[in-house]
Amino acid sequence: MILPHNGMIGASGRKVQKMMVKEDIRIKKVILHILDSTIGMPVLSDEEIEFGSEFADFLKEHIAKISSGDDSKKSQFYKAESEVYKMLQQYSDDFFVDISKDAAELLYSIMNSNIDIPPADLLVVRFRYGEGEYLSFLKMNYKSLYTHRTLASGEGGNTNEIIRHKSILPSESQRLSEAAIIGLTDLSVQVIEKKYDVNGEKTNYFSYLFLKCSSHMSDKSKLSIVTKAVEAVQKDAYDELSQYEVHMKAKSIIQEELQEKGGFVVEEIADKIFEEKPELKVAFQDKMEKYDLVKEEILPQSESTTRKYQKQHLYTDTGIEIKIPMDQYKNPGSVEFITNPDGTVSVLIKNIGHLEARF
Repeated sequence: MILPHNGMIGASGRKVQKMMVKEDIRIKKVILHILDSTIGMPVLSDEEIEFGSEFADFLKEHIAKISSGDDSKKSQFYKAESEVYKMLQQYSDDFFVDISKDAAELLYSIMNSNIDIPPADLLVVRFRYGEGEYLSFLKMNYKSLYTHRTLASGEGGNTNEIIRHKSILPSESQRLSEAAIIGLTDLSVQVIEKKYDVNGEKTNYFSYLFLKCSSHMSDKSKLSIVTKAVEAVQKDAYDELSQYEVHMKAKSIIQEELQEKGGFVVEEIADKIFEEKPELKVAFQDKMEKYDLVKEEILPQSESTTRKYQKQHLYTDTGIEIKIPMDQYKNPGSVEFITNPDGTVSVLIKNIGHLEARF
């Protein structure tokens, strides 16, 4: 369930700031730097972009996606090590162009030393949201797509042909792989990123090498770790024929917390899932301690993250797939699971008023 943009109630009862709303973002300054590592040098701009409402909407859409995505991570600069932090410590709009160029050069030097990091354009955006002032680094990784061009022939006619353009930017409907929003008041950081090979090792280069900030786990990652740990503990404790039932019950409990409270505290959800098996709670908490998540609060914001908890997905050994909406699963008048004397399971779907077959 996605709650209103002005806040959501967390599992602990506290109010948590929600995503930025696109319409409330006010773009103030924009500059573009070309960081194509195949050229061998960055192409830096000395002037800001003059932008209209259409391009501003493009920027706002991407900024809103960064703030709303459950793959974004709240981070803090390593103050002594971070060049970007030192650039922004005494930030002034008078130095916007110079700061953006320095940051672009720093990022390009990292990209140029690691060929697996994709070339891109870097948009540096200065904006306001509510009472807050922000700076955003939007790394627009290139895409290769086909387009057309027209050539004049020697006989006065035209020839149309298809060419492959290798520097197409992401559309506003796509999520960026690497980007950051930085609060200029407290220099807080919100970052999204993807790992690439750096010296033979998969690394979050955007936070680790460029921004040099701590990289906390995203809500999406935390939720995935919790559900996988629950599944693993239950698989170890129950035989194969009993697992489906405890898996469904655990998923139902998580979905109920997400729907009613917007999230949960890991320790509290463990109490509910393993209420009748305290020894399994201990095994689950042992797994959570490895990630320092025992007392963590998980508050996903995006419906795409929580959508899979809205249905029970069942797969039989005979190849049948069943999807049951969670409200129907909880209604004994709609579906019933029957354990037969021979140990097999039957699923009874009740009170069907209408059936429809689709191709």
